[in-house]
Amino acid sequence: MGGDDVISASRSLPETAPDKPAAAKKPARAAKPAGEGKLRFPGLRKDKPAEPAGGAPNVLAFPEPKGKRRKRNLLMVAAAVVALVAGLLAGAVYSPVLALESISVSGTRLLTPEQVQGALEPLRGKPLPQITDEEVGRLLEPLVQVKSVSAEARPPSGLAVAVRERVPVALVKQGEQYQLVDVEGVQLAATADPASVSLPVIDGGAGTIGQDLFRATAAVLGALPADVLAKLSNASAQSVDAVELKLVDGQTIIWGNASEKELKAKVLEALLKVPADPKNPVKVYDVSVPRHPVTR
Repeated sequence: MGGDDVISASRSLPETAPDKPAAAKKPARAAKPAGEGKLRFPGLRKDKPAEPAGGAPNVLAFPEPKGKRRKRNLLMVAAAVVALVAGLLAGAVYSPVLALESISVSGTRLLTPEQVQGALEPLRGKPLPQITDEEVGRLLEPLVQVKSVSAEARPPSGLAVAVRERVPVALVKQGEQYQLVDVEGVQLAATADPASVSLPVIDGGAGTIGQDLFRATAAVLGALPADVLAKLSNASAQSVDAVELKLVDGQTIIWGNASEKELKAKVLEALLKVPADPKNPVKVYDVSVPRHPVTR
C-alpha cells in the first residue's frame, strides 16, 4: 500500500431527546427473607393450592361461636315448649273429659233456676273451654227478666251461672191483670192481686198517659230505695215536670221533673224518717226543689 492511504473507523451514537430527562433509577428493593410477610399454611403451595387425592379443595373449618350455638339451642327448646303447650290447650278445648254436665244458677227472683237451666240445655255435652258469656247470654235472651249474665266454668263438668235480673219498679193495670214493669217499661211478670206486691201503680199505664210521661214516672220510681218504694200506693204525672206520688198512708209527694232524682230520693227518705207529729200531721212532702224541701 502507498504511504498516503489512511484507514479510519467511526461509531455513531444514538441521539437522545434533548428535552426529556433520563428516568431516575428506582432503588433496588431489599430482598425479604423467605416467608416474611406471608401466612404459610401446611399443604398449600405458593403457586397453586394443594388438592386432596379426591380432587376437592381443602376447606378450613372454624369453630362456631358459643353465643350463637347457645341462642340456637334456646330457640329450639322454646319452639318445643310452645308446640307442647299448644297441643295441651287443643286437647283441653276439645276433650270430652271437660264436657258440661251440671248447671248451677244464682241471682234469680222473678225467674226460677229451672227456667234458666232449661234455656241453657243446648250447652250440655259441650266442652267447658268452648262456652263463653256471650253464648250463655244469647241463649237467655228470650227470658226478658234477665238484664245481664256471667258464667264461670267449674271443672271438670260444672258451669256456674250468675243472673242479674231487671228490677220491677211499678205495676201497670192491663185488664184484670197487673203487669210488673221496670224503668224501661219492660213487662217482667203479672199478678191479679196488686196488694201482694209492694210496688206503686202507675195510673193509666204507658198506653194511656203516653210514653214520655210513663218514662218520666218510671225513672222517678227507679231512683227510690226499696223501703220508700214499698210505702207508695200509686204514681201519676200531669206532665214530665209534674210527677206526683201517693203514699199508702194518704200523703202526697210532689216530685216535679226527673232531674236530680238521686238527691230528691235521699231527701225524701230523710223526711219520711222524721217522727210524725200528731198535732201537725204532714200531708204533703214537696221535694221538687231538693235543696229546699217543704212539708205541709
